[in-house]
Amino acid sequence: MDSEILIIIVSIILSAFFSGLEIAFVSSNKLQVALEKRKDGFRSQLLTKLTERSSKFITTMLVGNNIALVVYSYYMGEKLLAFFPSGLNEATVLILSTLISTLLILVLAEFLPKAIFRVYANETLRFFAVPAYFFYLLFHFISIAIDSISSMLLKFFFGAHSEEGETVFSKEELGHYIDKQIEIGRKDDEQEIDSEIQIFQNALSFNSVKAREIMVPRTDLVAVELHERVSKLKQLFVDTGFSKILVYKTSMDDIVGYVHAYEMFKNPKTIKTVILPVEYIPESMMINDVLNVMTKKRKSIAVVIDEYGGTSGVITVEDIIEELFGEIEDEHDKIALVEEKINENEFQLSARLEVDYLNEAYELNIPKSESYETLGGFIIQNVENIPEVDEEFVMNNLHIKITKVSNTRIEEVYLKSDYKLE
Repeated sequence: MDSEILIIIVSIILSAFFSGLEIAFVSSNKLQVALEKRKDGFRSQLLTKLTERSSKFITTMLVGNNIALVVYSYYMGEKLLAFFPSGLNEATVLILSTLISTLLILVLAEFLPKAIFRVYANETLRFFAVPAYFFYLLFHFISIAIDSISSMLLKFFFGAHSEEGETVFSKEELGHYIDKQIEIGRKDDEQEIDSEIQIFQNALSFNSVKAREIMVPRTDLVAVELHERVSKLKQLFVDTGFSKILVYKTSMDDIVGYVHAYEMFKNPKTIKTVILPVEYIPESMMINDVLNVMTKKRKSIAVVIDEYGGTSGVITVEDIIEELFGEIEDEHDKIALVEEKINENEFQLSARLEVDYLNEAYELNIPKSESYETLGGFIIQNVENIPEVDEEFVMNNLHIKITKVSNTRIEEVYLKSDYKLE
């Protein structure tokens, strides 16, 4: 093989290598890189040295890429000039040779390697650690000089300082890593995920959950009117087993407080004498903020209000804790939600089941929206009314049949996934 052609091929390979590693470093999951560096082994040690200063690593890749492109341009230009017929004028030869060489380098040394290295960022970064470190040392002084000049210009013109330390991984990268490990664990072991991992995952999304997503909805609230007899309130405590009963004045949109079961031992004459205050929070408030407010004000229960000031539901400290640690069942919890898997793609489900849960448990791919949280909310959002028993719909490849309704909501549905219209 002609030595010049060999130099051109090597230049293209090196340019692809430098371009790919640059995008791999930028796209890599910083948490996985940090964990990889803690392992024993030669590659892990090299990876530690390579990522000590991210700016120097990027500079090294850019220097190497530019050198490879200069060499490529020199030899490729000579080859193309000899390739074209002698009858063509210089301008035409220059334009054609530029187009061919540019197209070749863009496809083979830019687009293709960057696409591959971006998808397998962490894997390629580890695999090519040895040659990357070789060029890291080879271009050491050039990289240091360029990096110093860049830092000086940044400081002089913009008053900014280049980032010297290793890039810290973000919460999103940590979340992606945990999701990936959970997915791998499910595929490999087909076992339940450890509670510690689940708590970790819940904690990462804790500050993005709104009060309306975990509140007890208005339709499920148990309350008593302010001027009702104390004997009826006592009976309500006995019948429900609840430790707290809400108290309203004139309507559920005017909740004035609650009564704790402990207060009944004081033999009160009226409900008003033992009523305790509640906190009021908007539906859109994040639950981490709700927890902070309730902790500071020493409240265990809060009324969630909608945009018009009406009662939307109620949230307790227990509800917030359950969002982090999972369901906490006590002797008075009532498990009334229907969840029956008939076969691989047919289900009998309570309309109260949350969309997020159904998508995770059965991979139903029900669209998410700020407008609803439950399966019933998804159906009503699409049909824009409360359907009747035996009504059927097809939504997002889901065949849905209403099997039980009340006056104000859907109770149960039959659902068939992966449904195709004939």
